Amino acid sequence: MPTLTIFNDAAAHAEAPAAAAPESARPIPAVVGADLEVPVKGGRLVRYANLDYAASAPCLEPVSAAVAAALPAYSSVHRGAGYASQLTTARYEQARHTVRAFVGARPSDAVIFTRNTTDATNLLARCLPAGTTVVVFDTEHHASLLPWAEAVRLAPPAFPGEAVRAADEALAAIDGPKLLVVTAASNVTGELWPIAALAHIAHRHGARILVDAAQLVPHRRLNLTALDLDYVAFSGHKLYAPFGAGALVGRGDWLAGGEPYLKGGGAVRAVGEEAEWHEDPEPRHEAGTPNVLGAIALAAACDALSATGWTVLVREEERLLARLRAGLATIEGVRELALWGDDHPRVGIVSFTVDGHTAREVAEALSGEYGIGVRDGKFCAHPFVRHLLGTADGGCEDGTASAVRASIGIGTTQEHVDRLIEALRAIVSR
Repeated sequence: MPTLTIFNDAAAHAEAPAAAAPESARPIPAVVGADLEVPVKGGRLVRYANLDYAASAPCLEPVSAAVAAALPAYSSVHRGAGYASQLTTARYEQARHTVRAFVGARPSDAVIFTRNTTDATNLLARCLPAGTTVVVFDTEHHASLLPWAEAVRLAPPAFPGEAVRAADEALAAIDGPKLLVVTAASNVTGELWPIAALAHIAHRHGARILVDAAQLVPHRRLNLTALDLDYVAFSGHKLYAPFGAGALVGRGDWLAGGEPYLKGGGAVRAVGEEAEWHEDPEPRHEAGTPNVLGAIALAAACDALSATGWTVLVREEERLLARLRAGLATIEGVRELALWGDDHPRVGIVSFTVDGHTAREVAEALSGEYGIGVRDGKFCAHPFVRHLLGTADGGCEDGTASAVRASIGIGTTQEHVDRLIEALRAIVSR
């Protein structure tokens, strides 16, 4: 039987400058479904323009290939002596090391595979020390806004420095354990948050910080250690690995001290009159048979992005994002939503309203007439969207209190962007 090797050194997953081709020469991987055709009004078929990456990104071809390669030997993990079980266990644990390296985690950090970002934040919420107070902005996605038993909610800050000041004041007023929760990149506006400064403020007050990196890691490199973050959470389905896995990465002590997220096989050392739970947070919170293929897919996406190199990925995204925003600015009645102004750095996400049309009307017209997929609604960030729109109320189905969101990523083309601009121009001219 061949030896099964698992690398523990994060450097083993880093790009090797001597052997690697220049980033400009590395091809961007293709996505599955790039040639999808969809029906539009009149019965025609047109090539689909997917501009809904912020909801769920398509699968990268290397990710699909990694899952296909793992399937023939798919088996149980951690508890089987057979070759297939040993190989699957090695692949699963290798995936953990790959994810750790991808986010620049410390060697001692736990990497717990979850279903998605929402699952990851809820897991951490269950592990907070008794009496922990959470400080969170009303600009957050519901996954970061809602799981906490004791929370201080802060109003949307007028500028990045105001976010740091507000967090500083809120944390200073809290006694006992405390956690600051903040996004790295807004799922509504794409704007980047000052997470390094916020981490510094949190630690100055003896608090920890959890960063929702769901919208950041598909677009930018993240180094948890360099930024001095305590926890990060993200989802595979936004990272071109739509196989039902996400991750919570961070310090192990709170996780080791919390109740097991699920209670069952794999989370225990032994069961007698009482259960003896694992102290290691990874098995402690991964009871039952885990989503092995999801973890393998997530790691494959991390490897594919790292191998391509962030320079070429960011350059192409910024080119398309600039074209999209410039085009929207030329259409009368279209208003882009932003918290901190047009010039603030952002990832490939743009939300906007169209005068005289509800968000749902616009999204349905784009899909039914032009074969363009966008998102409409409040994007699971109701308080933030209402703030940006200046509306005090309005349910999720209230089109007057909603917006349209176009988001781009690997697989987005200039033709997709131009088609959206021309379609919106036609819609507003009716």
